[in-house]
Amino acid sequence: AIDAMIIRHTIERAPHEIAERVSASVINAGDGTNEHPTQALTDALAIRRKKGDLEGLEVAICGDIAHSRVARSNARLLTKLGAKVRYGGPANLMPEDSYIEGTERFDSLEEGIEGADVVMMLRVQLERMEKGNSPAGKAYFKEWGLSFAKLKHAKPDAIVMHPGPINREVEIASDVADHVGRSVILDQVAMGVAVRMAVLQTLLGSD
Repeated sequence: AIDAMIIRHTIERAPHEIAERVSASVINAGDGTNEHPTQALTDALAIRRKKGDLEGLEVAICGDIAHSRVARSNARLLTKLGAKVRYGGPANLMPEDSYIEGTERFDSLEEGIEGADVVMMLRVQLERMEKGNSPAGKAYFKEWGLSFAKLKHAKPDAIVMHPGPINREVEIASDVADHVGRSVILDQVAMGVAVRMAVLQTLLGSD
């Protein structure tokens, strides 16, 4: 018998549909552009390790919002934990709906990260875009790519995040992504292992 299933699917709510039909625990590892719960837990833990309590933190989520299940899960979780979440990206990469209740929308990177404690950049998901609708790398970076010059708009001790994989010099400059003092991207990777182990342990009832 299967005790747990980890489902990653292109169709939204596929893990929910499967969970209604099996007795095993079902873990959503990403469904379409809908949710990625364990990545949100990972990111929340990485933030807590660097910033302590999330209550009152200003978190800016930037980039390809329309196609990002990571952005949706993070917005839902971080607002529940007391953070103030804002999001923004190019007009053609923004959702048409009101997104997540309690979040603020912005139209430029500089505006969005102004005074932020956390700047979370998102991957441009070319594989989910219609042909001809994808942004050019240099043009995208000029407006929405995170450089140290733009990062000055955030708080001096703001941390930089990215769920990966990174398109370097598209959504984020390499020197920012690799900066030991500001980037916590490698911490996100490490936290991801611990968080997913904890999820499995909790669901399987193991000591």
